[in-house]
Amino acid sequence: MRGVNRVMLIGNLGKDPDIQFLEGNIGVAKFPLATTETFKDRTGKLISQTEWHTVVLWRGLAELAQKYLHKGSLVYIEGRLRTRSWDDKEGNRKFATEVVGDNLIMLDKRIDGTHGFNHPGDQPENFGGEIPPAGSSTPPEDMAF
Repeated sequence: MRGVNRVMLIGNLGKDPDIQFLEGNIGVAKFPLATTETFKDRTGKLISQTEWHTVVLWRGLAELAQKYLHKGSLVYIEGRLRTRSWDDKEGNRKFATEVVGDNLIMLDKRIDGTHGFNHPGDQPENFGGEIPPAGSSTPPEDMAF
């Protein structure tokens, strides 16, 4: 049986995309994405939990991110998980799990009141999504970018 490695996220960028161009003018963009879940605890108090994800986009999607996305942008990302490893200066093995995006839909409203979707038929009624709560609007310092 084959495995499935699919990720679908709706969240807000924690930083402007960082884009680099590799040999052959291949663009790669990286940025932190915050997804927030809200629920009520036993006492009825509203609790928000934010998770940070490292998103990597290649080629045309990287250039699209550089041109249109900025800190706080609301996006839908679809892709797959990839874990890479390396040895740091002290010889310790380090690991990073990233979301390699295959599909990107901008969910921010434009100034004219329309959505930033790729195709008019793709517009859902409401994807939801929230800006991360106060105190978590920037990614943790230990996230490697």
